[in-house]
Formats: sequence, C-alpha cells, structure tokens
Amino acid sequence: MPAPDVARIPGAVFSRIADKLRAHQGELFPLHVGDTWMEPAEGARMQDLTVHDHPGMHRYTSPQGMPALIDAVVDKARAINGLPAERGSVLITTGATGGLGAAIGMLASPGEEILILAPFWPLIRGIVRTFRAVPVEVPFFDVVDSAEAAVEAIRGRISPRTVALYVSTPSNPTGRVIPASWLQAIAELARREDLWLLSDEVYEDYVYDGAHTSIGAFAPERTFTAFSFSKAYGMAGNRTGYLVGPPEAMLSCRKVSTHTYYSAPTSGQLAGLRALQSGSEWLAAARRSYQQAGDDAAHVLGLPRPQGSTFLFVDVSACCDERGVFGFLEDALDDGLVLAPGPSFGKGYEGWVRLCFTSAPPDRVAVAVRRLKARLDPSRGSAV
Repeated sequence: MPAPDVARIPGAVFSRIADKLRAHQGELFPLHVGDTWMEPAEGARMQDLTVHDHPGMHRYTSPQGMPALIDAVVDKARAINGLPAERGSVLITTGATGGLGAAIGMLASPGEEILILAPFWPLIRGIVRTFRAVPVEVPFFDVVDSAEAAVEAIRGRISPRTVALYVSTPSNPTGRVIPASWLQAIAELARREDLWLLSDEVYEDYVYDGAHTSIGAFAPERTFTAFSFSKAYGMAGNRTGYLVGPPEAMLSCRKVSTHTYYSAPTSGQLAGLRALQSGSEWLAAARRSYQQAGDDAAHVLGLPRPQGSTFLFVDVSACCDERGVFGFLEDALDDGLVLAPGPSFGKGYEGWVRLCFTSAPPDRVAVAVRRLKARLDPSRGSAV
C-alpha cells in the first residue's frame, strides 16, 4: 500500500472517462493538455544537434547544469526579470516541475504547510504532498480584485505551520496576470511573515496585456522562480527548465535535485541554450499566434480575453446534470472535445473545465471552440 500522503495525490486526470476516451472513434481535439502544436525554432530542434558539434551530448552533464546555459540564464534573469542572479543562483532542472520540486523538498518539513493561490496548476498540489508537506488552497483568482484583497486572502490562510506561498502568473488555468502592485504587496507580506515564495513563471513570455513582472524582483532573498523552455519555446518533450533563487538556498535545492533526477537532459539543455540565443523571432510569432487563438476562443465563448498563458477557464455548471462535470466531459467527447476537469485545479471548481487554445493548430482549435459553444448553448444548434 502507498504511504498515506501518496494515496492522497490525485492520479490520472481522466481516469473516470478513460474507457470512453480510448473507445472514441473519429477526430479528437486535445484541448486538455497544456502544450503547443508548434515545433521549436529551426536550429533548436533535436535534429539540429549532432555529436560532431556537441561531443558527449548523450552523457551526463553537471548536476547544476551546463556552464554555458547557466551563464545565459544569469544574463536573461538579470535583463528580463530584474533578478539579482549570479551563477550560484541558477539550477537547470527537469522542467519547471523539477525545479519546484527541488525548492519544496528543500524548504518544507513533513506536516508544514504551503499556501497555493487557487485555481492552480494541478501538479503543484501533488508535488507538495510528495514531499510530505500540506497544500493549503487560497481562493484567489476568481475572488480577489485589489492588492489589499490579495494580501488579506493570503493572510487569512497563514498558520504557524505555513512556510511558503506558491504564486503563478500568468495563471494556469485562468489566463489572469497578477498586477505588479499586487505582487509587490504579496512580497512585502511574505517578508513580514517570514515566508518563502515559489513563483511559477513558465508563461512569462505569453503576456498579452501589459508586461510580465517577476515577484522575485521585490523579494529576491526569499523567492524561488521557476521557468520553462517547455512553455516558452515549444520544448515540453525535452524536459528542461531552470530555477533561480538565493545562492545559499540554491545549494540545498541542488542536494534535492541531485538525489531525485541528478541532472536535466543534456540534449534538452543544448536546445534550450540555442533557443535563448536565437529563438526571439520564433517566440514573437508564437505569441502572436497564441494571442489570436485565445482572443477568438474567448469571443466565441463570451468570455473576457485571456491576459496571458494559453488557457481559458470555463464555467459549464449550467450544462451539468447529476453526473457532474465528468458527465459533461463524457458528452463533450461525442463532439471529439477533450477538456480538463475543474476539480483538478482546486476545491470549488466542480462545474468548470480548462481549455488550452494552443494544443492544436488555430484552425482546428477554432472548430473545437465552436463545437463547445454549441454544446453550452444547444439552442444555437451545431456550430460546425
């Protein structure tokens, strides 16, 4: 039998409708997965990396990361994120997932609490439990409307066992971007309460209104910031990201990472370095494509356009029967639609679904969104 903490970690998101998903005949629209239909930039693909140019590319590299990539990350973190980075501040990780796991493994003892702004990226709750800490959900993105309200929402969940706060902006799943003034207020609260900050900034390059702000710029001495080549440059399969934080604490994070995954994939690091060096045009084109797809989806569904990220969070409760949201997901499969269930993103979201508008080419996403609109508003008939 698994340990109790592991038993409480959610399993496969689609286990309740897995049989119907496997049996589906016809086209599927995979709007449930947070990925991109685009291939990485030319020059930063696996086919562009050769042993001739990179002897040893199939071997281990340093557990901290390739020196050239670390240096490039230092320059980027200083110039783009306003973080006081140095070489000791950086850890190259197995995606942002590995970076957040290393930070949580370093800072949390069994039974200590980590606050999570909700709704949230589903895996963060399980990562906290994996390291025997306790996730505490803070209703936030759908209820907070000012810096003062943000501080009070967080303060109301702080206990003597609280050691850290997880912040994600742009938000997965809501598409919201937390304003800089709110982030500064949250950072000041963390300093007063002596809390660590875990900042998930994997969608930093996909802000459509205004500019991205890193909370670590306001409290660098207590912030671990996780970044991702997966989301930034369409490299999810490479499993490479990076963590930036206070140098002294990063030494302990490296202990955790070394004893869990040892080092990030060498080939993924090479591709990430190529992307940082020459991927700006690809990134700009991806941002334009994503924004157009998100705006179109929001318009069709009658929702506010996403401020950032690659997601819309949709309230489908009016269309749920006694089977709940999983019944709605089963019915949506009849239209070939695969959506992520709201309960994966926190308590109180049983009637919600998440839609990723970048997981298929824009023309296919447009078809899928119109099918979803027709299901949400049957009086309109088929939208395809």
